[in-house]
Order: sequence, then C-alpha cells, then structure tokens
Amino acid sequence: MSSKKQTQANPAGGTIPAPISNLKIQHTKIFINNEWHNSVSGKKFPVLNPATEEKICDVEEGDKEDVNKAVKAAREAFQFGSPWRTMDASERGRLLNKLADLMEREHLTLATMDASERGRLLNKLADLMERDRLILATIESINGGKLFSNAYLMDISTSLKIIRYYASWADKIHGSTIPIDGKFFSYTRHEPIGVCGQILPWNFPLVVLAVKIGPALCCGNTVVVKPAEQTPLSALYVASLIKEAGIPPGVVNIVPGYGPTAGAAISSHMDVDKVAFTGSTEVGLLIKEAAGKSNLKRVSLELGGKSPCIVFADADLDSAVEFAHQGVFFHQGQCCIAASRLFVEEAIYDKFVQRSVERAKKYTLGNPLNPEVQQGPQIDKEQYTKILDLIESGKKEGAKLECGGGPFGNKGYFIQPTVFSNVTDEMRIAKEEIFGPVQQIMKFKTIDEVVKRANNTSYGLAAGIFTKDLDKALTISSALQAGTVWVNCYGASSPQAPFGGFKMSGNGRELGKYGLHEYLEVKTVTVKISEKNS
Repeated sequence: MSSKKQTQANPAGGTIPAPISNLKIQHTKIFINNEWHNSVSGKKFPVLNPATEEKICDVEEGDKEDVNKAVKAAREAFQFGSPWRTMDASERGRLLNKLADLMEREHLTLATMDASERGRLLNKLADLMERDRLILATIESINGGKLFSNAYLMDISTSLKIIRYYASWADKIHGSTIPIDGKFFSYTRHEPIGVCGQILPWNFPLVVLAVKIGPALCCGNTVVVKPAEQTPLSALYVASLIKEAGIPPGVVNIVPGYGPTAGAAISSHMDVDKVAFTGSTEVGLLIKEAAGKSNLKRVSLELGGKSPCIVFADADLDSAVEFAHQGVFFHQGQCCIAASRLFVEEAIYDKFVQRSVERAKKYTLGNPLNPEVQQGPQIDKEQYTKILDLIESGKKEGAKLECGGGPFGNKGYFIQPTVFSNVTDEMRIAKEEIFGPVQQIMKFKTIDEVVKRANNTSYGLAAGIFTKDLDKALTISSALQAGTVWVNCYGASSPQAPFGGFKMSGNGRELGKYGLHEYLEVKTVTVKISEKNS
C-alpha cells in the first residue's frame, strides 16, 4: 500500500487523507476462534468493485459446516467459567474501544479477569479501528462503492462512537430488588443470551457490524457474524483487530458466505440462541420462519422501508429541499430510511419540484475514491437492473420524469440522479422500496389526507416532517406509524437514540439502552428468609 501522506479537500471544510492507492487486501479467510481458516468445502467467491466491475479478490465461502465450527467455538467461549464469562464487565467495554487504537498495548491474563475488563477490551477495539480508519475507509469505498469522504468522516466515526458507547455500558448492566412478602428476598439478574448469530447488510457493512457486536459483546454474549457476500472485506479486516485487541478466542467469529447457505445455517442452527438481521423484509420473513422451525431462538430484525417525508407550505423551503434531497440520494439511495415517498403541500409543489431538480442536476458521478465525485455506483448488477426497471415503470405509469432516468457511463453500476413529479400512490415507484437515486414527489392538500396516505404502507421505519408549526409537528409525529420521526431534519442519529421499525420494517430496537434488551435475558431469583426463633 502507498505510504504517502496525501490529503484531499473536504467539502465540509478542512482536509482528509487521500485513500490508499493499490490497497492490498490481507484478510480473505473465515475467522473462527481467533484463527483464519479455509472453507470446509474449499469453495471461494469473488468480491467485485462496483465502480469498475473488476474483481478485488476471492474470499473463502462459508457454508453450513463452517457455521457449525463457528457456533461450536462461540458456545465454548460462552461456557460458564470461561475467560469471557468471568471477565469484568468494564473490560468488555475497553475491548470494544481497543477495536476503535493500538497506541496502548497490554498483555492481559484473561483467565483471571473479572467482569469490568470487558468494557476495557471493547474500548481497545475501538482504538484499533481508529488507528486503521484510513484502511477501513478505503476498503468500504472500493468494496461497497461508498464515497471515500463519507466512509472516512461518517461511517468510521459512527462505528467508533457506537462501540465506545456500548463499552461504557458494560459495567452498568444490572438487575434490581423487588419488594414482595417480607419472608422472601427477590431480585433480578440481567444475563447474556448466549451465542448470537448476526447477519449484516451490504449498504453499511462497518456501521452495522458495530451496531451488532457492540451491545452483544458488552452484555457478555459471543457472536457468529455473516457479512453480506457483496461487502465482506471490512468485517474480515476488523476480525484481525478483534484478535489484536485481546478479545478471547471464540467470542467473535466471522463467516463470509451467501444468504441461502451460511445465513440460513445460522438462522436454523439449534445451538444459536438469538439471531439479528439487517436487510430486506423478504429475507427477514425467512429468518423468522427458520427461527420458529428450529429452536424458537430470539429474533431482532431491521428491515426495509418506504419512508414518507412531508413538507408543508410553511416550511423553510431551502432547508426542506436539501434535507429531502439528502434523505433519498445519500449513498446512491441505498439506505433503509430513504425519504422515498415525498409529500409536498399543493401551494409550494411546483416551486419545490423545480428546486429539487436543480439540486439533483448538480451531481458528478464516478469513482468514489475521487474527491471530486458526489455519487458512486450501485452495489451490484442485480440492484442496478432492479432500479432501472422501477424507473421504467414510473415512466410507463404516467409519472413525469423531470431529470435523469437512465444509466450513466459505460462501466460500473452507475445510475443518473432521477426525479419524478406527478407521482400517485398506486404507482410502483411510490409503493416499492427502490434503494436507488430516485426521488418521487407527490402532492397533498390537507393534514388528514397526508397522514392517511403516509401510513398506507406495510412499512414503518422512518418519517420526516417539515413545518414551522410546532403543534402540527407534534400532532403528526404522534399519528405517523414509524419507529423514527424527524422534524425539520432527516437522518440525524446517535448511538444513544434507539432505532427500529413498526409493521414489516422489523422487530426490536437497536442502539441506545433499548439495544441492550435484545441481548439480555432477565432472571428472577427469590430467596426465602429464615425466620428468627421467638
């Protein structure tokens, strides 16, 4: 890899380092018990750069037998009395943080650690990720088509914040005493669930890895992680940091592979106690079915969305246009929370459409490693084809194509920023999750009308409201069926704020203290108190 200390301009101000040229991918094997393994089958699968359609490398293809090995390692690491179970909780947090700088090196005798050590190890993990953020950002860009500047400034920073947030929780997880009959002493214990299978998406591979392993590890669980087959490289690099941080063998195992094989093996495994999945609603249904047919394992799901964004005539027009734009075009539209049903009040509709089209036409498309580029490629040919098909359906069903509407360039999975007006609720582009750079702008007249239309979907992940009227904002926030509602902004988040969906956008919550509940069992212990002899 290049060692030159190059920098590039940051549109938000200041400079960031240039991506690593000719980055050598070091980790392509399965990670089990803190060791690298070939797949049992001997099979590998290619990983592509979506900007060039060229192969980056081949990765070992995990399958059922590899998942079995990983689950066995995770189960052994979870056994009562193991180094991980006897580690002090705060040390788990430090380990997560060390996954985010290696400037501090310690040799730890893990077998003698008590629970407070876990938080410390999580912090160590975070430190290491911060040390290697340039490598991780470059991997995210070449493997997932993510703008390098976004990966470096946003994705890595978000991942570090999440891991450090949960590192700080590690020694603060405890039960409570319960007042019952005076002859008894009753209390609760919050205990780790056990072996947790975690299946990651391709759009935010590093961020969601942090979202999954942060709470799981701080609660004392062990994990088997399956990254998306399109984007396994950042998770495999983090595996090397897991080992360097001093997290004991078997606690984190990473098995790259395909959903119908490796993912299905995790979902149906009789010795996996919980599965967490981020991805499509269709796959979420399969995972829940597999969990029910196997051992009734706990399931948490963060699934698809078709989120409404409502703009009233009294809104700050410039702000609303920009937030609505970023809400659907960020990362090429490949976001579950994308503001992909934009409702604009009739009085400002034409002006809003005009401003939105002007904004969409400002993009430069190309290699996401290039600092001049504002939009990269879609993740793969399947998604590229699906998006173009939906755009064609919008044209055929009578929506007005204001700009874009087709592919861009001769190489890579690039699609022009596309804006439709005169969209009606029955059109496919208004109902289906597009997951691409396509903005659909619909018109409304009354509050009752727009609330009814906004809720008329099987999804319920997020929503946005733009108005200067606080009463209106609070009333509509209460009426919308969505796990997150943003008022006069869109996409704002933090590790402390819980995230998840209503209806078919998922089950359970991630982030914040609610995210801990998904990785804990509550046990009640009641002790009879001996009565004194009179």
